[in-house]
Amino acid sequence: MAVITYKEAVRQAMQEEMRRDETVFLMGEDVGIYGGAFGVSLGMLDEFGEERVRDTPISEAAISGAAAGAAVTGMRPIAEIMFSDFITIAMDSLVNQAAKMRYMFGGKAKVPMVLRLPGGSGTGAAAQHSQSLENWLVHVPGLKVVMATTPYDVKGLLKTAVRDDNPVVFIETKTCYNRKGEVPEGEYTIPFGVADVKRQGKDVTILATGIMVHRSLEAAELLAKEGIDVEVIDPRTLVPFDKETLVKSVIKTGKLIIVHEACKRGGFGGEVAAEIMDSEAFDYLDAPIKRVAGKNVPIPYCMELEKSAVPQVDDIVKAVREIV
Repeated sequence: MAVITYKEAVRQAMQEEMRRDETVFLMGEDVGIYGGAFGVSLGMLDEFGEERVRDTPISEAAISGAAAGAAVTGMRPIAEIMFSDFITIAMDSLVNQAAKMRYMFGGKAKVPMVLRLPGGSGTGAAAQHSQSLENWLVHVPGLKVVMATTPYDVKGLLKTAVRDDNPVVFIETKTCYNRKGEVPEGEYTIPFGVADVKRQGKDVTILATGIMVHRSLEAAELLAKEGIDVEVIDPRTLVPFDKETLVKSVIKTGKLIIVHEACKRGGFGGEVAAEIMDSEAFDYLDAPIKRVAGKNVPIPYCMELEKSAVPQVDDIVKAVREIV
């Protein structure tokens, strides 16, 4: 096992897939000469050249549309949107074209494109560059939505995404880019729709996404000193969602807390809560389901205010104490 950063794992996945399949290419703003806004694609232009590492105009609509067109005509584009916030500009070609083509053509069309979105707060980038909009995308039939939080997961899932014949929205947590973890040196992929139990526990289940996986694990260690045993589950893919793993955990613990960075209103936590209420796990609940989520406000520029707008470790600890 090599120990590498999250962003190095993303780069390795792209490099390996581009070496394996000549139809795979990377496109986006500043991904070539500059190496990406977060340094994810550093060195890739030197290896693959301008034909396969393409700097684009500052137009997310053009990036998404070109990726959809390239995919449906036989290529496998990896398109980077510099900040996930600007998926708003790319929505028409993604939602009304890429997500629906395979269905509308009776399965004869394939749209094997990956849209990489660095998302979330924590960098002091203010309201227009710090949002978590994953549930907008979860709502759209035809899209697969991935949120990986460790170097091991991000590499294995990105390789799976590139090989998928459907459009995949791949959300990368910006505050995870420099986190390190073990990654196998050999070839591996991770299937979609398989959650990972990051920590076993018996008293309460936490399902967390993005940076909240790491904060939930930190909270679990603090709570263990009080004799509270927390199970932490990372779904890894929001669509498809591994309901079975979560149901088994809730049946075991009888309690569920859902933690995500996005605003609580209309967030993924509401969807997960509804799934559990509509499952066999409902009869095993010993307490109401709790959601620990971002406040329904724009992300502030001030770092202290930014912290107050999204869940921190103390917020998760408090929620667990209340439910237990």
